[in-house]
Parts: sequence; structure tokens; C-alpha cells
Amino acid sequence: MSEMNVNQVLAQMRAMSLEAGSSKVPETGGGGADFAAMLKQSIDSVNDTQQASGKMTKAFETGDTNVSLAEVMIASQKAGVSFQAMLQVRNKLVEAYQDVMNMPM
Repeated sequence: MSEMNVNQVLAQMRAMSLEAGSSKVPETGGGGADFAAMLKQSIDSVNDTQQASGKMTKAFETGDTNVSLAEVMIASQKAGVSFQAMLQVRNKLVEAYQDVMNMPM
């Protein structure tokens, strides 16, 4: 990997870090609505990441010279990690729901 590519990757990582730290959750009146809005925003973000990765992959496969292999691989890994994180959140939510349903009344 050339020095220019390393610098590009580091710049992208810094930008993603800043973007992740500045994400805002919509504020609403009820506590349940806040959670639902945050969950929907997270799912939409994962979906956007996966679609962007798919577009970059397709562009690279068709020979677009503006897309490098490193960018495609980073986008693919971002999509995979975000999907796995969302999957783990889903698993914890299901587990919590089952715990609540198994509580004696």
C-alpha cells in the first residue's frame, strides 16, 4: 500500500470517527419513542452502509477507475461490522424480551 493510500485511509478513519461521535438522536417527549427512533436510525444507518458498499463493489467490478480496491474492502468491512453489531443488539433485545416474559407475575 503506498503512502498516499495509507494517508487516505487514515483520513477516512478520522472522518468516520468524527461522524460517529457527532450522530444525534432525535428528541421526542416519551422514553419509548426515543428508543424506537434511535433503533430506526441505527437500522437505517446499517442499511445505508450496506448499500454504499454494494454500489462501490459494483463500480469496482465494472472497472470504474475512481474506486480503488482498498476503498471497496474498507466499505465492505464497515458494512459487515455494522451488520454484526446490529445483529448482536437484536439478540440482546430478544433475550431481554424473553427474560421479561419469563418473570413471575
